[in-house]
Amino acid sequence: MADYEGGYGCAVGLLTYDCFDNIEEFVQEAINSGHDFVATPIVHSKYSRVLESKAGDSWRDAPVYDRDDLVLRKAQWSDAVAGSLSDWIQLDSKDDDIRINSELAFKQEVAFACHLGLFTVITPRLVPGTSCINMARVINHIVTGMSVTQMWVHVLMDNQHAAWRQWNQFRCLTENNPKIGVVLELPAILPEDEMLLDAWLAEPVRAVIVPSEIFISNPKGYPVLSKRHQAFVKKLMRRMQPQMIVTVPTTQIHASATPSSYQEYIHYLHRNLPAMDQVEEFASGYQDYLQAPLQPLMDNLDNNMYETFERDPIKYQEYEKAVYHALLDRVEHGSDYVTKIMVVGAGRGPLVNCCLRAADKAERKVQLYALEKNPNAFVTLQNAKAEEWHDRVTLIFADMRKWKPDTKIDILVSELLGSFGDNELSPECLDGAQKFLKDDGISIPASYTAYAAPMASSKLYNEVAAYKDLVHFETPYVVMFQQVCELAPSKALWTFEHPNPVIPKDEDPTNNLHNARYSRVQFTISGKEDMVMHGIAGYFESVLYKHVKISIHPDTHSPGMFSWFPIFFPIRTPMQIPKGSTVTLDFWRVSDAKKVWYEWSGTVESDQGSHTAVLPIHNVGGRSYWVGL
Repeated sequence: MADYEGGYGCAVGLLTYDCFDNIEEFVQEAINSGHDFVATPIVHSKYSRVLESKAGDSWRDAPVYDRDDLVLRKAQWSDAVAGSLSDWIQLDSKDDDIRINSELAFKQEVAFACHLGLFTVITPRLVPGTSCINMARVINHIVTGMSVTQMWVHVLMDNQHAAWRQWNQFRCLTENNPKIGVVLELPAILPEDEMLLDAWLAEPVRAVIVPSEIFISNPKGYPVLSKRHQAFVKKLMRRMQPQMIVTVPTTQIHASATPSSYQEYIHYLHRNLPAMDQVEEFASGYQDYLQAPLQPLMDNLDNNMYETFERDPIKYQEYEKAVYHALLDRVEHGSDYVTKIMVVGAGRGPLVNCCLRAADKAERKVQLYALEKNPNAFVTLQNAKAEEWHDRVTLIFADMRKWKPDTKIDILVSELLGSFGDNELSPECLDGAQKFLKDDGISIPASYTAYAAPMASSKLYNEVAAYKDLVHFETPYVVMFQQVCELAPSKALWTFEHPNPVIPKDEDPTNNLHNARYSRVQFTISGKEDMVMHGIAGYFESVLYKHVKISIHPDTHSPGMFSWFPIFFPIRTPMQIPKGSTVTLDFWRVSDAKKVWYEWSGTVESDQGSHTAVLPIHNVGGRSYWVGL
């Protein structure tokens, strides 16, 4: 099974509920018909006799199997077997003896599966409307001692979202335990509400069961899935990379089907997934991976970081377009006027090249200035000047906030944006550089807007929770979202504009209060069912110049641009969101003389107007996360 982890392929298993006397023969037949593994009972159903044990019975003191009690007896096929735990076990029985015996039998079965080295065990199916509290308690305790064998909870999706509510309760009871995954069984009819499907994209789906009964026959009698089932399975494959599990019917329900037809069709769907686009290729391996945002003023970027950013053709294409149109608007064709352009934070020079190409295309005369504070990157700029730019570019080694210019410039160009727009201190940096500009000078970018949205992702929540401290729950992360569900469309929080009219002419700002922000945004969770919120998604849109824009906002994302991933603001406790509720997010951008930081909070208000959840304000005073000035 290890060969299929991490999305390298699509493993398809064969599920049986039968207790075969010769399991080796069944496994071999499954492998011969193209399946990669089987899911089979571990213990024979006749072992259910132990539920009748009473206090004082020897079995309770020392549970042990007879050989005939077992379906799986050897470790020979352990890497090709997922063990189905007995469905006669009743961990939430109201009968004390049955509940106690069930717990003993459950632990005995899991222990034997771990002894055999099975790659996973699958619980009996959760039954909506019944209690799973003791089952959650038992499993949460057992998984702490499981090192190799995984624990998958069997959930049958339904049309009413009851299965998700049952799973959500189970997940909450087990404190979002990352050792517990879901095996999701698809129903014959999928929910009409897409939000009910997308909710599963935020859950730890490890495997998907596609029963033979939900397949339909194509004109040639071969089993295929409906268009909606195909779309959902492909979305799961692309976003989750789950193991796939099929069943083979005991009677011929598809005229031309063979025992291998169902797995062949699943492999066909996987082979025909759309090819990854530029952004997905760039992000490969970084999906749902937490990265701390940059500290651009405190730390100098290394060469590899510059090289990564410079691989984005779309960003520089749009910057070049913005400079081109600014030159056309500013200087008439044929004029001898020399436009002075300064690139601040020039790095290794990609924006300088953009400006030179734009000037050549616009047929306008320019003088370029490239300002950079990183001494290592400045060496690269010197090389470029000596070998390519020559007298067209003047180099300046300085911090843009402190350098005093001899002359005023026409166009100020920068690429200081972060995933939230202002989170890498573009406002503070450009405030200091604004004194370079003429009164009618142009800043590229001209503005940028931060956006936020409530989101669900048990994976991201668990990634943060694994650090077991407050600091990581109060730190935003740059993340390429994959196993997430955005609960409502994002809304704008605030905008920064440049040049900034509140900055005194030819002076540096005396304080940073003008860059403080506060915003409250509300989201109506319009889905027909309950949801859960694990954090806040953040994006930005930027106007470079007039109609030229770049964006990582989901609705306006610049196609093919991969320089920025979204930003994720964790919350310390997942918030349950009843259907029809209103989620209110409060965001602050705060600073003092040495640093800038964000604070965030949220509330959930039911459709009756009562508060059902209130988040404490996160990162008060920048105690956990800040960006140094």
